[in-house]
Amino acid sequence: MPQILIDADACPVKDESYKVAWRYDVPVTVVSNSPIRVPAHPLVSRVVVSDGFDAADDWIVEHVDAGSIVVTADILLADRCLKAGCGAVIAPTGKPFTKASIGNAVAVRAIMADLRAGAINDGLGGPAPFGKADRSRFLSVLDETVVRLR
Repeated sequence: MPQILIDADACPVKDESYKVAWRYDVPVTVVSNSPIRVPAHPLVSRVVVSDGFDAADDWIVEHVDAGSIVVTADILLADRCLKAGCGAVIAPTGKPFTKASIGNAVAVRAIMADLRAGAINDGLGGPAPFGKADRSRFLSVLDETVVRLR
């Protein structure tokens, strides 16, 4: 049975995740370092971990299985979840992280971190602003993923 685990501290698609979960009767666990308000619904639970480095990531990795869908923008967490046998990892933009794509994503992340830390910082900027198209794409991909894992 699928379950949705949300890396929630900065997740912009929690409400969309709840909608899909309710449609398919799938439990959702919202994991964060500080209390986050969640709907009072039997399918939604909240886990507040310590504020230790990667505490939320560690909790998520320890609780994934082949039926888990992890929602995160954290590429390193996505890598850890896939290595732990997670069923699917989806970014809030709707981009799925897969075993085939995660190596490249980790490498690009490392290169960008090096560039931002070094002298070559002019004009790099950050990710594009999160928009309605991202939200819609996420909703569609999550829906398809739940159906596939069922």
